[in-house]
Amino acid sequence: MAENSNRGELVDKVVNIRRCAAVVKGGRRFSFSALVVVGDGQGKVGWGYGKANEVPPAVEKAVKDGSTNLVRIPLEGATIPHTVKGRYGAAHVILVPAGPGTGVIAGAAVRAVCEACGINDILTKSFGSNNPLNLVKATIGALASVRSRREVERLRGVSLS
Repeated sequence: MAENSNRGELVDKVVNIRRCAAVVKGGRRFSFSALVVVGDGQGKVGWGYGKANEVPPAVEKAVKDGSTNLVRIPLEGATIPHTVKGRYGAAHVILVPAGPGTGVIAGAAVRAVCEACGINDILTKSFGSNNPLNLVKATIGALASVRSRREVERLRGVSLS
């Protein structure tokens, strides 16, 4: 379920769509929830969750939610500067930088985040829960903790040449 489309300069990828059924007098009434990852392909990424009675409005709400809380990720070419770990709930994710031409080695949820962010070469491994929402949150949390070389030099007050 990796549908994508362009809205302005942002790219959105549908990670998961869930159907919920409420039993009422006339039968079952269905509602849908959508988990969407939104990014600009140049280091900004966010996630959104939307609920509606039909799929397209749920995706639309999720895209709107995701585009309001974008996180900036410092990239080094087409990968990340260093290895980083992320955790949310029982979902654990490890992201390892990879050489050019490696591609995105990741499962569906982590892959959506990496591609929306603009990362083209990365190795990932997820442990624990395989819940897509928790994996997306863990991945974005890990990417948010990435520090560029310049930022580390500034924080430590040294020059790492």
